[in-house]
Amino acid sequence: MTYFRKILRFARPYRGYAILNIIANIFYAFFATLAMVSLFPMLAVLFKQTETVETEPVWTGFSDAKEYLYNYLNYFVTQKAGDDSSDALIFMVLLVIVMFFLKNVFGYLAMYFITFLRNGVLKDLRNELYDKTISLPIAHYSEKRKGDTIARLTSDVVEIQYSFLSILELIVREPLTLIFAIVAMVSISPELTLFVFIFLPVSGFLISLIGKSLKRKSDKVQKEQGVFLSILEETLSGLKIIKGFTAENRFSSKFRESTNRFFRYSNTLLNRQNLATPASEFLGIAVIGILLWYGGQMVLVDKTLEPELFITYMGLAYQILTPAKAISKASYGVKKGNAAAERVLEILETENPIIDKPDAIKKTSFENGIILENISFKYEDDYVLKNFDLSVPKGQTVALVGQSGSGKSTIANLVTRFYDVNQGVIKIDGTDIRDITKKSLRQLMGLVTQDSILFNDTVAKNIALSKERASREEIIEAAKIANAHEFIESLPQGYDTNIGDSGNKLSGGQKQRLSIARAVLKNPPIMILDEATSALDTESERLVQDALEKMMRNRTSIVIAHRLSTIQNANKIVVLQQGEIVEQGSHTELLAKNGVYKKLVEMQSLG
Repeated sequence: MTYFRKILRFARPYRGYAILNIIANIFYAFFATLAMVSLFPMLAVLFKQTETVETEPVWTGFSDAKEYLYNYLNYFVTQKAGDDSSDALIFMVLLVIVMFFLKNVFGYLAMYFITFLRNGVLKDLRNELYDKTISLPIAHYSEKRKGDTIARLTSDVVEIQYSFLSILELIVREPLTLIFAIVAMVSISPELTLFVFIFLPVSGFLISLIGKSLKRKSDKVQKEQGVFLSILEETLSGLKIIKGFTAENRFSSKFRESTNRFFRYSNTLLNRQNLATPASEFLGIAVIGILLWYGGQMVLVDKTLEPELFITYMGLAYQILTPAKAISKASYGVKKGNAAAERVLEILETENPIIDKPDAIKKTSFENGIILENISFKYEDDYVLKNFDLSVPKGQTVALVGQSGSGKSTIANLVTRFYDVNQGVIKIDGTDIRDITKKSLRQLMGLVTQDSILFNDTVAKNIALSKERASREEIIEAAKIANAHEFIESLPQGYDTNIGDSGNKLSGGQKQRLSIARAVLKNPPIMILDEATSALDTESERLVQDALEKMMRNRTSIVIAHRLSTIQNANKIVVLQQGEIVEQGSHTELLAKNGVYKKLVEMQSLG
């Protein structure tokens, strides 16, 4: 129940609906019992068992409650019936109909109020999960399957709704229905009710034996769902490569293996779960059979129980089967929902290692420069950067070059604080970036990456990602600087054209120019370009490079370059090798040194 209590905190904003649900359920349980009890006077009229009572009985205390109620009902029927039993019968039938009507009205009201509570909890849980998902660092998702995260936000949350939150409907209604019914049954025959008290714990124990392994089996089902959603996500992302390498059969086989495991786990889980209803119903009917035999003895042989009271009692006994079954199913729900809640809470309770300090400052300006002092960093075991120092003065362009794996992109990840350094410090205007709020730090920076990450929306909204209320004029101006205005105008709806998933309706060069326009519109003082032209053809590269040069004017830029032709005008070029600086200087100075940089330039010229 620990997970259940943690999920219930999301119900606090909706406690008004919970209170109304409880009130409606109290009346539901009360009228459910009265509906059965009201059958007694009608049966008494039918069987002509009504004693003529002319004087209204007097209440003498709870010890004689049964006798009082019995005499009062006879008195009531006597007064109503007079000499015509049919009038009394009509009245009793109407009484039964009214009781059942009120029971169902309050049953509906209880469900009506709980709907707002359940859906409200579901909405808030999903929202908090999403907020947590986007707040966790990038490193978290390098270790996790995306599909597993999607499964937790979708199927696991739905499982919580059906398994956990459905219990909220049972917490008040079913126990109260049981209590009211048992009170009425005890008042009719304590001896018969003894069998019910024996039945409830025995059946509960037997049902709990069936459900012990449900949480473990449910956890397997939900994990496997995460696996095949991950395969699906990878398939859609890499469909071009899968088709190009004719790997359809391999991925299809991988997906089928996962769905086959899901099939087996689901069958085991559902077959175990489906035992709840027949098991509880059989146990219930077994006890009803015993009650019929023992109660029949009391009516026919011992003459200690009136027939109409016995039939009413059996109606009450059968009525408690429904809440008893619901409670047994709820115990299954708790076990099954526990697995889903555990997976959801794992995300919600994951600690974010990259957080703002309580006294972090909001930095709104950039005055002097960026300094990386003696920094070392590793993603896992081996250091990618070792004792690394770099200074980027304001207004200058510093380019980072080197072979793949030399640590160039890592520097961009550390300056933007997507990761924190293991040793050393990164400062902006002399302030450690860990002492600056993440939001204000990143607002000082524009980012253009090798992979143009665009979203399934219009051109205008993709450009205006960092400035939601940007005017159309500002968007167009940014597009012109990025050499994107002409091709945007030629699109079917211009700036209002939807560019599809990941911008797949555009060419590589067009996507990259939109990424640049997005960074231009943000207008940050610091620009970070991570191999922004490496994936482009020559014509696109020329347009993009021209756009980048326009964008970098009067800005401080860190340029990570693969194509060395694009950074010849940089103020300083830093050559990296295995996480360490081996050379630095201007393009001319480095060529004159006749070292690593010159070899890289010559290799690209030959290529």
